Amino acid sequence: MENERGVIDRLHHTDAWRLFRILAEFVDGFELLSGIEVPLVSVFGSARFGPGHPAYALGEDLGRALARAGFGVVTGGGPGLMEAVNKGAYEAGGVSVGLNIELPHEQRPNHYQTHSLQFRYFFVRKVMFVRYAVGFVVLPGGFGTLDELTEVLVLLQTGKVHPFPLFAMDRNYWQGLEAWIRNTLAEHSAVGPQDPGLLRLADRPEEVIEVFRKELEAHDHA
Repeated sequence: MENERGVIDRLHHTDAWRLFRILAEFVDGFELLSGIEVPLVSVFGSARFGPGHPAYALGEDLGRALARAGFGVVTGGGPGLMEAVNKGAYEAGGVSVGLNIELPHEQRPNHYQTHSLQFRYFFVRKVMFVRYAVGFVVLPGGFGTLDELTEVLVLLQTGKVHPFPLFAMDRNYWQGLEAWIRNTLAEHSAVGPQDPGLLRLADRPEEVIEVFRKELEAHDHA
């Protein structure tokens, strides 16, 4: 019994120090992102789709177009589509933020970041994606991308964040999910009748930029 108690005490001691590390990550993120003066768009997408994948070119085009339109991009900072978006924005001379995470596989920081943060905790990183974003774009991806997409949908649905546009690109990749939300979840009243409209589909960067601009203008005049 004494040995068990000793283990519990050591765990509590470790947890206390972990709180300081968590707080430090929040402080670093808030300080960096709050100091960026351009509106930020958070972009999610697979780390597995490299330069040979069609979605990589889409990511580059999106990052470039957002930068030229006066927006900064925020990605997970890794390879694949995160790299593509950062690269497009970086080469266009825009703000290119990478919120990097320590993972055993798939994650290494890309070289196209004007601002970079390193996180140990997923939940802190997720807060940073949402806190300063004026819009979201979800590119093709797998479980991690779906996790990020559904978490943002829940935050929008429950009103826990300020309302902002959420797009999924391209239509061919995401139309099955969008149809399932509309035809299955909504039909069974698992979501509200207005909730399917939280996710919009798009094919071209210009489509999302037009909506982001209108949202900013409406916010400025509110």
